[in-house]
Amino acid sequence: MNVLFVCAANIVRSFIAEAVLNDRLKQRRKKDVAVSSAALIDMKGKPADPFAIKILAENGIEPSSHLSTLLTDDMVENADLIVVMEKRHQEELRQRYPEAEGKIRLLKSFLKGYQAFDTDIKDPYHLTIYHYRLCFAEIATAVDAMMDIFK
Repeated sequence: MNVLFVCAANIVRSFIAEAVLNDRLKQRRKKDVAVSSAALIDMKGKPADPFAIKILAENGIEPSSHLSTLLTDDMVENADLIVVMEKRHQEELRQRYPEAEGKIRLLKSFLKGYQAFDTDIKDPYHLTIYHYRLCFAEIATAVDAMMDIFK
């Protein structure tokens, strides 16, 4: 299975989600899932946000070096599941790739008791370390709930 996380810039949220899912899959010794992430905005290969790297390290996750990657048609076509951070990302992808609608899903939708009025994982970029920790907690909790699909 190919899982693709998408957010605006691919330097915080989708990067964190990719790292967390890779960590969880490694813990379970699952090798049949490929995980990647991409941006809706061309950040021209900008490195991951230093606070995002710090938050991952605080949680025992050592990410590999990461540079923002712009979403491509091939990435969308090759993904079995495309997971987004916000409703607006979902809507943009559905407009750009109507043929992929069935494989686009909000990350929070994996949570038990998910409510459609609370769809977004907010971007902490340029906010305080508290906001990055909150973002990580939301992502990690949703990724943990997502693990049920990889049985």
